[in-house]
Parts: sequence; C-alpha cells; structure tokens
Amino acid sequence: MKFIAFEVADHVATVTITRPEVRNALHPEAYFELSQVCDTIEEDDDIWLGVLTGSGKQAFCAGRDLKRLAVTTQNQEEEKKDEALLSRTKRLTDRFYFSKPMIARLNGSAYGGGLELALACDIIVAAEHARLGLPEPKRGLIATAGGVHRLPRQIPLKIAMGHLLTGRDMSASRAYQLGLVNEVVASDELDTAINEWVADILSCAPLAVRATKECAMRGLDLPLSDATTKSYSWEQRRLRSEDAVEGPRAFAEKRLPVWKGR
Repeated sequence: MKFIAFEVADHVATVTITRPEVRNALHPEAYFELSQVCDTIEEDDDIWLGVLTGSGKQAFCAGRDLKRLAVTTQNQEEEKKDEALLSRTKRLTDRFYFSKPMIARLNGSAYGGGLELALACDIIVAAEHARLGLPEPKRGLIATAGGVHRLPRQIPLKIAMGHLLTGRDMSASRAYQLGLVNEVVASDELDTAINEWVADILSCAPLAVRATKECAMRGLDLPLSDATTKSYSWEQRRLRSEDAVEGPRAFAEKRLPVWKGR
C-alpha cells in the first residue's frame, strides 16, 4: 500500500495514514486503501482491535484532499476514475456497526473528514497540541461523512451547532471537557497512553468486547425496552464461546484468563 501503513502485532492492528506532506489528507486512492484495511480488520478474527493514526506530529488527518479534488473536477476523465474508485470504497465513517473497537490516536490536528474519522472510532486519545474542527462550510461544503450527525450526538447540541454553523475549531483540552475525547496527553506521552488503553482492552475477552460494542451501538437506535430484549449476534457467539467458560474459571482459580477469541 502506498498511502496507508498497516501492521498487526499481538492482536492489534495499527493503521497509519502516510501523507504527511498534505497533512495526511485523503484522496480516493487513500480512501480505497483504508477501506481495504477496514475489511481486513473486520474479517480477521485474530485482530481484536485497531488503532488509527496519521504520520508525523502535525496532523492526524486534514480530511478530503481538496487540492486534488479541485484538479480532478476540471478533468472529466480523472473525475470518472476517482468516482469509480470511490464506488468500490466503504469508508470507516460508513461502517456504523463495525465490530472491532477502534482507537483514534490524534497525533495532531483533525479537521473535516479527519475529525469525522475520529468521531467514527470508539475511543479518542489526543496529543495536547491537536485541534479539532469541521470547517466544511468555509469551503462551500458540509460534513456529510457523518460529522453533521455524529457531533450533535457526542457533545451538547448547542455547542455542536455552534461549531457546525461557523466552522470554528476547538482545542484538544476543550474537546476533553466536552466528553468528545477520552484523554489528552503531551505529545511524547501519546504512545504510552495508547498502549494503556490497548492493554486494558486486551485484558478483556475479545468476544465480550465485540458483543458489548454491538449491544451499545445497535441499542442506541432503539427504545430502551427494545434494546435490552433484542438478540445480538456477537452476544450469541460470546455465550457459546470457550472464553465464556474461561473467564469465570480463571476467576475461581485466582489466575489471569487466557483468551482465545472463540
């Protein structure tokens, strides 16, 4: 892959956008590669969680590569090529019930589609110098990759609308105050913080984690009475798993559980 680095170690997939020269902005080729990586994470049972980040320290992701977009819209042939590639792409922001937990590692600022990627993750850990915003209206655009919908669901409505309607950004510390970010640390402590979150997730049974995420996310679409009585596929798998036996047994034997993810 040219634009997305992908590594798997100890059940953890690390995904890095590698376009620092354009603040890790995404063009159709990068979106397509990221889509392929998401497919792999979803399908590989040996991958228990993912960490998404950008290369360098300036930007997590600047969103859609608008300079590239401006060029291709002037060339009908190139525009058709981009449209064809995007038609084969399923963005993370469109994967509303992605089963594996995803951590956004904000090594720098997250703007536009970059913030939308982070909003689509389950946990956000940000370096203290990072800034977050959806400036699309300033470019004659809107945050249609979920930003206009996810932001009002993740912070208070009036504050969300203030940012959406003005394109104003916010600091990482402000995002933490609003509950948008889980943790803010100094840049040189970012990896340590990420590793702590990863370790805590890996200490849990992977099927229990997936079942928990599925119940929480699908349940948000339902009235409480329906959400609590609905049958969930990952929960059914967890109930029949070896790990469902291993957890209580390890507790009774006063030892750490050995999860198999099956």
